[in-house]
Amino acid sequence: MSPKEKNIGSMYGSRETSTFLGLPACSDLAALDARIAIIGAGCATPYASVGAYCADAPVAIRAAMANYSATVSHYDFDLEGPLFESAHTAAVDCGDLPFDEADAPGNRDRIRAAISTILDRGATPIVIGGDDSVPIPLFQAFEGRGGFTILQLDAHIDFRDEVGGERWGLSSTMRRASELGCIERIIQVGQRAVGSARPADYEAALAAGVKFVSARLLHAKGIGQVLDLVPKGANLLVTFDCDALDPSIVPAVIGPAPGGLTYWQAIELINGVSERGRIAAFDLVEFMPARDVAGLGALTAGRIITHVIGLVARAAAPTATGGP
Repeated sequence: MSPKEKNIGSMYGSRETSTFLGLPACSDLAALDARIAIIGAGCATPYASVGAYCADAPVAIRAAMANYSATVSHYDFDLEGPLFESAHTAAVDCGDLPFDEADAPGNRDRIRAAISTILDRGATPIVIGGDDSVPIPLFQAFEGRGGFTILQLDAHIDFRDEVGGERWGLSSTMRRASELGCIERIIQVGQRAVGSARPADYEAALAAGVKFVSARLLHAKGIGQVLDLVPKGANLLVTFDCDALDPSIVPAVIGPAPGGLTYWQAIELINGVSERGRIAAFDLVEFMPARDVAGLGALTAGRIITHVIGLVARAAAPTATGGP
């Protein structure tokens, strides 16, 4: 943020910062001592056709929230209180994981290892992606740590077995998740229009027990139908693809489709599931900075992440194994 730039951050007294909301940095995961660990993962398994097109998302989202670095103790009307309810440092920013577009297995290993360390340190991971292949190694890090429910907000079902021979890319995320022993159920919300899924992929998802609430059905009947699918006390892995939102809110995605969720539908969904269970991890993916308009998509993505941080900070501290 330039000192001469006139913006809301200047009025608040925000400072230049490279961390999310100016939160403390933690460069050594092995020394992590916080309730919440924010970490960027710009790339996992890119398709050759598009490359790592969301790689700059963590930096862009942090930059959008830098204007609000002086407001962490202010009253947040979305959370009905300040971000953190106590003076104790509840969250740190662990920076971005390195990646190599030519080394997808290495990228996945780094993400999986980082999330495993965060969990071992008793913290809840908040991951800023990256395309929608990033959640695959995140989910894998929860193997052996109990049973989990995935809530995916996405315009697409991501249930292809492979695309061009690649089985770990963004179109296969939920198929790979369905194969993990730690995943007890999958709830997918926001599907609409057309994506890479063929009819056989949709049928495979149904056969795997996936519960769908399309965007059209959500608009017609509300979020209660989603919350009814979440068992009380569930451990939740919430994965948020930015194209779940209507493109009038966040146009900065590679596959926009009209009729998406509103900001408040997304927030109320996350609020509702956090009341029914515990958010054990959250990731936000598929934000494409090159397509943003006046930084509004980055701001919306940053506000969603901020809201989740506030919810997790208000919840009971997790155990080192990721259990309740």
